[in-house]
Amino acid sequence: MMKKMKLVILLSLIIVASAFGKGKGWIDLFNGGNLDGWVQKNGEATYWVDHGAIVGKTAKGSPNSFLCTEKEYGDFVLEFEVKLYDNELNSGVQIRSTTKEPEGDELVGRVNGPQVEIEASGENGAESGYLYGEACGGWMTPEKDRVPHKAFKDGEWNSYKIVAKGARIQTWVNGKMISYLVDNKKYKSHPKGFIGLQVHGVGDRGPFRVAWKNLRIKEMN
Repeated sequence: MMKKMKLVILLSLIIVASAFGKGKGWIDLFNGGNLDGWVQKNGEATYWVDHGAIVGKTAKGSPNSFLCTEKEYGDFVLEFEVKLYDNELNSGVQIRSTTKEPEGDELVGRVNGPQVEIEASGENGAESGYLYGEACGGWMTPEKDRVPHKAFKDGEWNSYKIVAKGARIQTWVNGKMISYLVDNKKYKSHPKGFIGLQVHGVGDRGPFRVAWKNLRIKEMN
């Protein structure tokens, strides 16, 4: 009986240690209560906290808006959940992004860098999870590789995972690998930067909403 109890205790300790190990190194980017640690760049979209999620709402006539981390990140694993309340709105998450600063540049202050696409699947599938160079060259994922898919579940919460290590960027949507991209040129120009939550400009349409929750990151050496 005593041996059996010791075995049960040992197994319990192993399970607890295993669970702790899985969470080791992770940092929450969003505290669930306010937007401390975040700053808005560009655009006039509205961001607020609602029931443990960051909600972004479009503003008529506004260009793209971005809610960005104050801290910069280089190599990392990023996980989050996202929901599009309106299928007409596409969005994205910036990684390793910066703002343009050269004097005389008409895009001074413009958020630029790699973006992981967020888009409703619709009837024919879409491009969620592929890489786009926001204000820095357009699509990073080659056209031949941007096959429309339906991994993104419309009207529901969707889990994303992004692994950025050197020039390699991998993405998953709801557990399905979407992109494996090696872009040395983009890594040279954007080796590190902030994480940004995009609310896309929609002209005179809208208002539309998008929300994110459970944002966490694990930095890699």
